[in-house]
Amino acid sequence: MYDERLAEFSRERLGGRPIPDDLRVLLVAQWQGHTHFTHLLDLEFFEAGEVHPLLDTSYLSEEERADPEMQAVNAAAAEMATYVKLVAKGGKGWIGYWLHPDEAADRAWRLIELDTEFTFWSLVGVTLAEGVAAERASYQDEPDERTAFSQLVTEIAEFGLPLSTHDYDALDDTACKVDAGKLMEELIDAERAKRGLR
Repeated sequence: MYDERLAEFSRERLGGRPIPDDLRVLLVAQWQGHTHFTHLLDLEFFEAGEVHPLLDTSYLSEEERADPEMQAVNAAAAEMATYVKLVAKGGKGWIGYWLHPDEAADRAWRLIELDTEFTFWSLVGVTLAEGVAAERASYQDEPDERTAFSQLVTEIAEFGLPLSTHDYDALDDTACKVDAGKLMEELIDAERAKRGLR
């Protein structure tokens, strides 16, 4: 029933890559109007046609877009968008996957968050649901994030989205091989050099 919509989401948000199982469940739940996941995880998935935050320059004035410094930043951000596949609004800003080609191909996609100041953050876990649940655990009424995570995972599983662990300490926290923040700085420096700004 949602095959074409899922295929469109894959093309637009993931460069045509297969949609991970948990993301598929979450997307269909949102499209069907079920709010349990979006409430528990505080996520809102992008609709078709929404601009990738790294490509959105609509908030800039014409003068700002013409500024060489801003052009360097925007060019670097556009290149980063080929690796940062954001799928939802939530957390500190937007959440998705870090798909840099130098990351290990034999493991789950790394999870990434982009805040409204354009700072990149890595998330723990091997699925989007795990990463978001781990982050949300620190915002729950329960002061111990390990207990909060376990409670949140139990609630999520009741709605049909099991996670690989109830143990916060067992979440995969392997560091990315390529640091997104450092790469962004390097790309901005390269773009500044192209424009004779160094």
